Amino acid sequence: MGPAIAKLPVLFKQRDLLYYPSWTYSLPSWIIKIPISFLNTTVWVFLTYYVIGFDPNALRQFLVPFVLCEVIYALFRFIVALTRHPVIASNMGPFFILIFMLSCGFILTRDDVKKWWIWLYWISPLMYALNPLASILGYKEPLGRLVLESSSFLPETKWYWISIGALLGYVLLFNVLYTICLTFLTHAKEIINDEANSYHATRHSSAGNKGTVLPFVPLSITFEDIRYSVDMPEAFKAKGMTEGRLELLKDISGSFRQGVLTALMGVSGAGKTTLLDVLAGRKTSGYVQGSITISGYPKKQETFARISGYCEQNDIHSPNVTVYESLMFSAWLRLPVEIDSATRKMFVYEVMELVEILSLKDALVGLPGVSGLSSEQRKKLTIAVELVANPSIIFMDEPISGLDA
Repeated sequence: MGPAIAKLPVLFKQRDLLYYPSWTYSLPSWIIKIPISFLNTTVWVFLTYYVIGFDPNALRQFLVPFVLCEVIYALFRFIVALTRHPVIASNMGPFFILIFMLSCGFILTRDDVKKWWIWLYWISPLMYALNPLASILGYKEPLGRLVLESSSFLPETKWYWISIGALLGYVLLFNVLYTICLTFLTHAKEIINDEANSYHATRHSSAGNKGTVLPFVPLSITFEDIRYSVDMPEAFKAKGMTEGRLELLKDISGSFRQGVLTALMGVSGAGKTTLLDVLAGRKTSGYVQGSITISGYPKKQETFARISGYCEQNDIHSPNVTVYESLMFSAWLRLPVEIDSATRKMFVYEVMELVEILSLKDALVGLPGVSGLSSEQRKKLTIAVELVANPSIIFMDEPISGLDA
């Protein structure tokens, strides 16, 4: 169920953008499981039928578990589309299987089932699988027929085909319900996180406006004649270069206005990352010259670090914590101490909603390319980690790398 639930946010996003209708997703999901059901049934029947030495004509024996396998796959797909939550789905699946097992006539025979829940017996898919399997083995012999009847099974031949028809009906029913859920339900945030709703409700009821929980102070940054150089590498000196320093930036001037997204464009190696590092104060070696002012005041790195954020190219996160824990850790470290706990949480949820990772709140970050978040999700988390610090100025080095279209 986990992989199926993980695909739902992308499906709902593309469905809402009218890329394709939901049935074009649900129908292939059904079809691609048929070969898997066929393989599973083949192995099972071979081990539990031919090896034991039952009737060589195993077509009837093969058909029942094959159709039952399709029923279970369809049931789980329906549960995934209905719940849209990994915890709820992982509990509902075993619950339905338990109910079907208790009412299928094996643990409790049909005669032992209470009248007030006998209807569960007649709607249990496992009953329609158990009856034909039992009748195949014993309905031809008088003794076998007697044993089946004493156990409240239905040994008549007609019940085999009635059961197959019922199982096929369940396959169709669950897949239709699966398609309906994908068509009309959404990846609702209130289902994903009820706690998030309570915080948003508190925020809207108390704030009474459309602003953020923690408004930031807009600032501008101006830089003039920026030069950055490093000591000449030994490899370059070996090639005959006599200069003492290698200049990477030369006479760079510009300004970033408050409330305006400014993009640095250039070919690889043009110095975009170097300029961002210099402006953000990330360069701990080399020689920086020129003036940098913040809203007209000279920049002081000690205070500038508190009102700025920096998203690096590499998405470096702790793999053993969840998305929510990563953001809360950043918020507790970087937000002012006078901000209370409830406001911090509201702001974290607001940021998660902004960058569209609220559905991943309880997901482990994991290792890149091995487990956890995808490349796109890691990039969004990198941005969110900086946004929860509520910076007035934020630098992003290749922020769209790894994101989808």
